[in-house]
Amino acid sequence: MKLYTSPGACSLADHITLEWIGQPYEYQIVKGEQRKAPEFLKLNPAGAVPALQVGDWVLTQNTAILHYLMDRYPDCGLLGDGTPEGRAEVNRWLGVVNSDVHPAFKPLFGATAYLEDAGAIKKSHDNAHKLLRTHFERVDAQLAGKDWVTGSRSIADPYWFVVTQWAKKIGVDLSGLDNLARFDAHMTADPGVQKAMKDEGLI
Repeated sequence: MKLYTSPGACSLADHITLEWIGQPYEYQIVKGEQRKAPEFLKLNPAGAVPALQVGDWVLTQNTAILHYLMDRYPDCGLLGDGTPEGRAEVNRWLGVVNSDVHPAFKPLFGATAYLEDAGAIKKSHDNAHKLLRTHFERVDAQLAGKDWVTGSRSIADPYWFVVTQWAKKIGVDLSGLDNLARFDAHMTADPGVQKAMKDEGLI
């Protein structure tokens, strides 16, 4: 298996998961301009990471890769407590971070620049900050009394860790979210997280 990743992108979640699984894999750093190169577009015509290559087969989309890794290595213990309800909780919180939180960052990453109106762009940024604060308040409440988002370590945790790094970097208000801060510190100290971040030049 070979993971194509960009430093600090959502693909970091897959990188961390591969470290947690503990099976052999390769990784290749693909920076912004390289994602538009013909060689990479053959792997993913969308010009985005992550991409996971397994032989001649290439899988894209973050949650698809995370679920594939769980299906390939079912004994790694990253899909909840082993019950259907536990797996559903993992999928619930993976869905929240992928479908609600990740897209909410888009205005702050330049998606509204096309408006070419400083006031309108600022309004989109302000709205994104408020929306993200609401999402992080929600996961902070979920993390009360827990080390992991769903109670046991799962594929949801690396993705939540990644978006938390984004939030800190661009100044989303995370003040008073003590459970989230504890989760962030817990993840940051994890050897697999540290290895993946070091590989991507983030620490």
